[in-house]
Amino acid sequence: MSDKITLMSHLVAGYPTDELALTAARALVAGGARMLEIQLPFSDPSADGPAIQEACTKVLARNYRTQDGLHFIETVHKEFPEIPIYIMSYGSLVYTPGVAAFCKKAAQAGVSGMIIPDLPFDNDEGLTQACKENGMENIPVAAPSMAPERLSKLAGAGFDHIYAALRAGITGSKTTIDSNTTAFLSAVGKGKSKVLGGFGITTGEQSKALAPFVDAVVAGSVFVRIITEHQHDAAALSMAIEAKAREIACC
Repeated sequence: MSDKITLMSHLVAGYPTDELALTAARALVAGGARMLEIQLPFSDPSADGPAIQEACTKVLARNYRTQDGLHFIETVHKEFPEIPIYIMSYGSLVYTPGVAAFCKKAAQAGVSGMIIPDLPFDNDEGLTQACKENGMENIPVAAPSMAPERLSKLAGAGFDHIYAALRAGITGSKTTIDSNTTAFLSAVGKGKSKVLGGFGITTGEQSKALAPFVDAVVAGSVFVRIITEHQHDAAALSMAIEAKAREIACC
């Protein structure tokens, strides 16, 4: 862990359009994002708050397919090959076409890894192995609600990264960084895995408080809300996204 902040920023593929989502991706990178978590829209998300749920619903209403999302990711990857891209989605999108087949397509699009919250690390339908076979990594999710024994097992399982959800519930609500948070993050980081800490990060103040305990700060709903607010003005969207990214990345 270090005091230097690495920002992983979240985007919903295709929201509100592929063109504006690409504008947002460019602004995030310009604002200091060093990793991108791109969500494939899903109809029944279990971890997402209202902002991301609404974004997914609107994209899916355009008959947006998984292949469309992968094409968007490929476009972003070609423009920013130095920025690791991680797919965030849910198990059925990966399982339905076949885990191995999905991972192969994701890798071909330039994806570095997968974050699938509803596939537990020790019962992942072969996701970890399929990622390895395609030069990617599976990033399991740790939550404060996990039993200490199970959290210890995950921390020692040898994953390159672990996504630490900073609180129970859904994304979007503001998260308080307190002693319980830091104790949880210490437990997640007990092994050699790098820790990605997110859920409810909206300000630079939160990011600074979190930075000493994680390898990257993850922010998502805050950017989706900005995109929603400025979706009819691309220039304003870009400026607002970049400014917020700079604030959270503290650069």
